[in-house]
Amino acid sequence: MTIWPSDYSQAWTLAAPVERSGVGLHSGASARLRLEPFDQPGYWVGWLDQPGVAPQRLHPAQVCETQLCTALQLDQRRLATVEHLLAALAGVGITSALLLVDGPEIPLMDGSALPWVEALAEAGMQSLGARAAAPLPAPITLQQGQSFATALPSDRLRLGAAIEFPQAAIGRQLYSLELTPQSFVEQIAPARTFGFKQQVEQLLAAGLIKGGALDNALVCDGDGWVNPPLRFADEPVRHKLLDLLGDLALAGLPQAQVFAFRGSHGLHTALAAALVPSN
Repeated sequence: MTIWPSDYSQAWTLAAPVERSGVGLHSGASARLRLEPFDQPGYWVGWLDQPGVAPQRLHPAQVCETQLCTALQLDQRRLATVEHLLAALAGVGITSALLLVDGPEIPLMDGSALPWVEALAEAGMQSLGARAAAPLPAPITLQQGQSFATALPSDRLRLGAAIEFPQAAIGRQLYSLELTPQSFVEQIAPARTFGFKQQVEQLLAAGLIKGGALDNALVCDGDGWVNPPLRFADEPVRHKLLDLLGDLALAGLPQAQVFAFRGSHGLHTALAAALVPSN
């Protein structure tokens, strides 16, 4: 059994490289990712097929698209669906890592962060000493239509999310927790991405979800699920929290209490950008 850090007070990287391959959710393309130890703060991306290109540190300013995933523009290359992997890294407490990618998208795996947690457990973790965490100086609230996200100063990291869908199988759901590496692994990481049966043809026509399948996404058909069982009764809202965490990880985990109502990748990444110190 993996012993995760007790909190987020320390900086960590991987103890050894680990690699995974899979299909991208939207592109349907094969993708390969190798995670390697790194001693510089933050998450850095390089390319397996361009080994001479210097890696770039990830930042909210690189977000170029937020339709159904978070995509980044990294010079001449675009990298999509980064949120589940970043949620796993940040969630278990890893603050520094090098992501070496071959493909336009991070592999979807089973649609949750659990396969990435398992990969990180395989690699192990090594300490980089105390973590420098700047406290949030003042509350931040962003609103987009009927959706909002807020971050409040706090002595520990708390995350909450609420969702509302007309489909009876989902309806209104609320979930919040004090986040620790252990609570992330147990309560958030296994929650899978979800979609709606009536939207499948429309999304495929738009060039999206080409890699989607019943083994990597929950599909709701209104009153029920096409591919039960759920891992949690409220798995959809827990996945929203997973997405929120992964998007916030672009800025580093805040020392804050964060809540998102009817959140989206656009709203989450806007909040991440607002959390980046202006100095």
